[in-house]
Amino acid sequence: MDELYTKIERLTDFGERMPLEIAKENIMRKKIFEIIEPSQKSNIFSSIYDGFMIVIILLSLLPLCFKQTSNVLTVIDTVCLIVLIIDYLLRWITADYKYDKKSLVSFIRYPFGVFAIIDIVSILPSISVLNSGFKLLRIFRMARAFRVFRAFKMFRYSKSVRIIASVFKKSKESLIAVGTLAIAYIIISALVVFNVEPESFNNFFDAIYWATVSLTTVGYGDIYPVTTIGRIVTMVSSIFGIAIVALPAGIITAGYMSEIEKE
Repeated sequence: MDELYTKIERLTDFGERMPLEIAKENIMRKKIFEIIEPSQKSNIFSSIYDGFMIVIILLSLLPLCFKQTSNVLTVIDTVCLIVLIIDYLLRWITADYKYDKKSLVSFIRYPFGVFAIIDIVSILPSISVLNSGFKLLRIFRMARAFRVFRAFKMFRYSKSVRIIASVFKKSKESLIAVGTLAIAYIIISALVVFNVEPESFNNFFDAIYWATVSLTTVGYGDIYPVTTIGRIVTMVSSIFGIAIVALPAGIITAGYMSEIEKE
Protein backbone atom coordinates (compact mmCIF):
# COMPACT_ATOMS: atom_id res chain seq x y z
CA MET A 1 0.00 0.00 0.00
CA ASP A 2 2.85 2.39 0.79
CA GLU A 3 4.30 1.80 -2.68
CA LEU A 4 0.93 2.64 -4.21
CA TYR A 5 0.73 5.95 -2.34
CA THR A 6 4.33 6.74 -3.28
CA LYS A 7 3.38 6.41 -6.95
CA ILE A 8 0.38 8.65 -6.47
CA GLU A 9 2.43 11.34 -4.78
CA ARG A 10 4.52 11.49 -7.92
CA LEU A 11 1.38 11.93 -10.03
CA THR A 12 0.02 14.93 -8.17
CA ASP A 13 1.19 18.34 -7.10
CA PHE A 14 -0.46 17.88 -3.73
CA GLY A 15 1.49 16.33 -0.90
CA GLU A 16 -1.59 14.64 0.54
CA ARG A 17 -2.48 11.00 0.11
CA MET A 18 -5.59 10.38 -1.95
CA PRO A 19 -8.23 7.71 -1.41
CA LEU A 20 -7.50 4.28 -2.90
CA GLU A 21 -10.19 4.67 -5.61
CA ILE A 22 -8.66 7.91 -6.90
CA ALA A 23 -5.21 6.36 -6.73
CA LYS A 24 -6.28 3.43 -8.90
CA GLU A 25 -8.01 5.78 -11.32
CA ASN A 26 -4.87 7.89 -11.74
CA ILE A 27 -2.67 4.85 -12.28
CA MET A 28 -5.13 3.56 -14.88
CA ARG A 29 -5.20 6.93 -16.67
CA LYS A 30 -1.41 7.02 -16.70
CA LYS A 31 -1.28 3.55 -18.28
CA ILE A 32 -3.85 4.65 -20.89
CA PHE A 33 -1.74 7.73 -21.65
CA GLU A 34 1.39 5.61 -22.12
CA ILE A 35 -0.49 3.39 -24.59
CA ILE A 36 -2.25 6.04 -26.69
CA GLU A 37 0.76 8.31 -27.03
CA PRO A 38 3.09 7.65 -30.01
CA SER A 39 5.02 4.49 -29.34
CA GLN A 40 8.23 4.18 -27.44
CA LYS A 41 9.94 1.02 -28.65
CA SER A 42 9.86 -0.46 -25.15
CA ASN A 43 6.03 -0.39 -25.00
CA ILE A 44 4.57 -3.15 -27.15
CA PHE A 45 0.97 -2.13 -26.37
CA SER A 46 1.66 1.40 -27.56
CA SER A 47 3.13 0.06 -30.81
CA ILE A 48 0.05 -2.10 -31.37
CA TYR A 49 -2.24 0.86 -30.68
CA ASP A 50 -0.30 3.07 -33.11
CA GLY A 51 -0.63 0.46 -35.85
CA PHE A 52 -4.33 -0.01 -35.11
CA MET A 53 -5.00 3.74 -35.30
CA ILE A 54 -3.13 4.08 -38.60
CA VAL A 55 -5.31 1.32 -40.07
CA ILE A 56 -8.46 3.02 -38.73
CA ILE A 57 -7.41 6.39 -40.19
CA LEU A 58 -6.76 4.83 -43.60
CA LEU A 59 -10.09 2.98 -43.51
CA SER A 60 -11.90 6.18 -42.53
CA LEU A 61 -10.62 7.80 -45.73
CA LEU A 62 -11.98 4.98 -47.91
CA PRO A 63 -15.55 6.40 -48.24
CA LEU A 64 -14.06 9.61 -49.65
CA CYS A 65 -12.75 7.65 -52.63
CA PHE A 66 -16.29 7.00 -53.91
CA LYS A 67 -18.90 9.42 -55.23
CA GLN A 68 -21.76 7.19 -54.14
CA THR A 69 -22.15 5.72 -50.68
CA SER A 70 -23.16 2.16 -49.81
CA ASN A 71 -24.05 0.11 -46.75
CA VAL A 72 -20.51 -1.24 -46.47
CA LEU A 73 -18.96 2.23 -46.67
CA THR A 74 -21.48 3.54 -44.14
CA VAL A 75 -20.60 0.77 -41.69
CA ILE A 76 -16.87 1.42 -42.17
CA ASP A 77 -17.34 5.13 -41.60
CA THR A 78 -19.47 4.57 -38.50
CA VAL A 79 -17.03 2.12 -36.91
CA CYS A 80 -14.07 4.39 -37.65
CA LEU A 81 -15.98 7.38 -36.29
CA ILE A 82 -16.65 5.58 -33.00
CA VAL A 83 -12.98 4.62 -32.65
CA LEU A 84 -11.83 8.16 -33.43
CA ILE A 85 -14.24 9.64 -30.87
CA ILE A 86 -13.02 7.19 -28.21
CA ASP A 87 -9.41 8.06 -29.08
CA TYR A 88 -10.19 11.77 -28.75
CA LEU A 89 -11.88 11.30 -25.38
CA LEU A 90 -9.05 9.13 -24.05
CA ARG A 91 -6.53 11.80 -25.00
CA TRP A 92 -8.67 14.45 -23.37
CA ILE A 93 -9.05 12.65 -20.03
CA THR A 94 -5.28 12.07 -19.90
CA ALA A 95 -4.34 15.64 -20.89
CA ASP A 96 -2.78 16.30 -17.48
CA TYR A 97 -0.10 13.70 -18.24
CA LYS A 98 0.50 15.15 -21.70
CA TYR A 99 1.18 18.64 -20.33
CA ASP A 100 2.62 17.33 -17.07
CA LYS A 101 0.33 19.61 -15.08
CA LYS A 102 -2.04 18.00 -12.61
CA SER A 103 -4.71 20.68 -12.78
CA LEU A 104 -7.91 21.62 -14.58
CA VAL A 105 -5.91 23.88 -16.90
CA SER A 106 -4.56 20.85 -18.78
CA PHE A 107 -8.08 19.65 -19.67
CA ILE A 108 -9.10 23.15 -20.78
CA ARG A 109 -5.93 23.57 -22.82
CA TYR A 110 -6.08 20.24 -24.67
CA PRO A 111 -8.97 21.01 -27.13
CA PHE A 112 -6.97 23.99 -28.43
CA GLY A 113 -3.90 21.94 -29.34
CA VAL A 114 -3.02 21.41 -33.02
CA PHE A 115 -3.74 17.67 -33.10
CA ALA A 116 -6.87 18.08 -30.97
CA ILE A 117 -8.25 20.60 -33.47
CA ILE A 118 -7.42 18.26 -36.35
CA ASP A 119 -9.18 15.45 -34.48
CA ILE A 120 -12.38 17.38 -33.86
CA VAL A 121 -12.51 18.90 -37.37
CA SER A 122 -12.18 15.42 -38.89
CA ILE A 123 -14.83 13.93 -36.59
CA LEU A 124 -17.62 16.52 -36.63
CA PRO A 125 -18.61 16.23 -40.34
CA SER A 126 -19.34 12.52 -39.89
CA ILE A 127 -21.90 13.03 -37.14
CA SER A 128 -25.31 12.67 -38.74
CA VAL A 129 -26.89 15.52 -36.78
CA LEU A 130 -24.31 17.96 -38.05
CA ASN A 131 -24.49 16.54 -41.56
CA SER A 132 -28.19 17.43 -41.67
CA GLY A 133 -27.37 20.98 -40.69
CA PHE A 134 -24.65 21.21 -43.30
CA LYS A 135 -27.06 20.00 -45.98
CA LEU A 136 -29.50 22.73 -45.06
CA LEU A 137 -26.69 25.23 -45.50
CA ARG A 138 -25.77 23.60 -48.82
CA ILE A 139 -22.19 23.03 -47.79
CA PHE A 140 -22.40 19.27 -47.25
CA ARG A 141 -19.65 18.64 -49.78
CA MET A 142 -17.35 20.99 -47.86
CA ALA A 143 -18.21 19.21 -44.62
CA ARG A 144 -17.43 15.89 -46.27
CA ALA A 145 -14.12 17.27 -47.49
CA PHE A 146 -13.18 18.18 -43.91
CA ARG A 147 -12.95 14.45 -43.22
CA VAL A 148 -9.73 14.51 -45.24
CA PHE A 149 -8.20 16.05 -42.10
CA ARG A 150 -8.17 12.51 -40.72
CA ALA A 151 -5.10 11.91 -42.87
CA PHE A 152 -3.24 14.50 -40.80
CA LYS A 153 -3.88 12.38 -37.71
CA MET A 154 -1.22 9.98 -38.99
CA PHE A 155 1.37 12.71 -38.46
CA ARG A 156 1.04 12.00 -34.74
CA TYR A 157 2.55 8.55 -35.33
CA SER A 158 5.33 9.64 -37.70
CA LYS A 159 8.77 10.21 -36.23
CA SER A 160 9.88 12.15 -39.32
CA VAL A 161 6.94 14.53 -39.05
CA ARG A 162 7.68 15.11 -35.36
CA ILE A 163 11.28 15.95 -36.29
CA ILE A 164 10.11 18.40 -38.96
CA ALA A 165 7.71 19.99 -36.48
CA SER A 166 10.63 20.42 -34.08
CA VAL A 167 12.68 22.02 -36.87
CA PHE A 168 9.87 24.49 -37.62
CA LYS A 169 9.59 25.37 -33.95
CA LYS A 170 13.33 25.97 -33.52
CA SER A 171 13.69 27.84 -36.82
CA LYS A 172 10.48 29.85 -36.60
CA GLU A 173 12.26 33.22 -36.40
CA SER A 174 14.25 32.56 -39.57
CA LEU A 175 11.21 31.17 -41.38
CA ILE A 176 9.08 34.15 -40.33
CA ALA A 177 11.78 36.49 -41.66
CA VAL A 178 11.86 34.64 -45.00
CA GLY A 179 8.05 34.59 -45.15
CA THR A 180 7.93 38.33 -44.53
CA LEU A 181 10.48 38.87 -47.28
CA ALA A 182 8.45 36.75 -49.70
CA ILE A 183 5.19 38.58 -48.92
CA ALA A 184 6.89 41.96 -49.31
CA TYR A 185 8.42 40.89 -52.62
CA ILE A 186 5.05 39.64 -53.92
CA ILE A 187 3.34 42.92 -53.04
CA ILE A 188 6.12 45.06 -54.54
CA SER A 189 6.22 42.99 -57.75
CA ALA A 190 2.44 43.15 -58.03
CA LEU A 191 2.44 46.93 -57.58
CA VAL A 192 5.15 47.39 -60.21
CA VAL A 193 3.60 45.19 -62.89
CA PHE A 194 0.06 46.44 -62.18
CA ASN A 195 1.15 50.01 -62.83
CA VAL A 196 3.49 49.19 -65.72
CA GLU A 197 0.93 47.05 -67.56
CA PRO A 198 -2.60 47.71 -66.20
CA GLU A 199 -4.33 46.41 -69.35
CA SER A 200 -3.14 42.83 -68.66
CA PHE A 201 -4.68 42.70 -65.18
CA ASN A 202 -8.37 43.16 -64.38
CA ASN A 203 -7.65 44.09 -60.77
CA PHE A 204 -4.87 44.19 -58.20
CA PHE A 205 -5.65 40.67 -56.99
CA ASP A 206 -4.77 39.35 -60.46
CA ALA A 207 -1.41 41.11 -60.10
CA ILE A 208 -0.92 39.49 -56.66
CA TYR A 209 -1.77 36.10 -58.19
CA TRP A 210 0.71 36.67 -61.03
CA ALA A 211 3.44 37.76 -58.60
CA THR A 212 2.90 34.67 -56.43
CA VAL A 213 3.04 32.34 -59.43
CA SER A 214 6.17 34.08 -60.70
CA LEU A 215 7.82 33.98 -57.27
CA THR A 216 7.33 30.22 -57.03
CA THR A 217 8.46 29.84 -60.68
CA VAL A 218 5.32 27.84 -61.48
CA GLY A 219 4.14 29.99 -64.39
CA TYR A 220 0.65 28.72 -65.30
CA GLY A 221 0.47 31.12 -68.23
CA ASP A 222 -3.16 32.16 -67.67
CA ILE A 223 -2.09 35.73 -66.79
CA TYR A 224 1.06 37.20 -68.27
CA PRO A 225 2.52 40.58 -69.36
CA VAL A 226 2.72 41.33 -73.07
CA THR A 227 4.86 44.49 -73.10
CA THR A 228 8.65 44.57 -73.01
CA ILE A 229 8.79 46.27 -69.62
CA GLY A 230 6.26 43.80 -68.21
CA ARG A 231 8.32 40.86 -69.44
CA ILE A 232 11.48 42.32 -67.91
CA VAL A 233 9.69 42.61 -64.57
CA THR A 234 8.59 38.98 -64.96
CA MET A 235 12.14 37.78 -65.61
CA VAL A 236 13.53 39.67 -62.62
CA SER A 237 10.70 38.39 -60.42
CA SER A 238 11.33 34.79 -61.45
CA ILE A 239 15.10 35.03 -60.89
CA PHE A 240 14.71 36.50 -57.41
CA GLY A 241 11.88 34.07 -56.77
CA ILE A 242 14.26 31.12 -57.11
CA ALA A 243 16.47 32.55 -54.35
CA ILE A 244 13.57 33.38 -52.03
CA VAL A 245 11.97 29.94 -52.44
CA ALA A 246 15.33 28.25 -51.83
CA LEU A 247 15.88 30.03 -48.49
CA PRO A 248 13.23 28.19 -46.41
CA ALA A 249 14.17 24.91 -48.08
CA GLY A 250 17.78 25.40 -46.96
CA ILE A 251 16.77 26.37 -43.42
CA ILE A 252 14.48 23.36 -43.03
CA THR A 253 17.02 20.94 -44.54
CA ALA A 254 19.83 22.19 -42.27
CA GLY A 255 17.57 21.94 -39.23
CA TYR A 256 16.38 18.46 -40.20
CA MET A 257 19.94 17.17 -40.62
CA SER A 258 20.85 18.68 -37.26
CA GLU A 259 17.94 16.89 -35.58
CA ILE A 260 18.84 13.59 -37.29
CA GLU A 261 22.40 13.82 -35.97
CA LYS A 262 21.04 14.20 -32.43
CA GLU A 263 19.03 10.98 -32.69
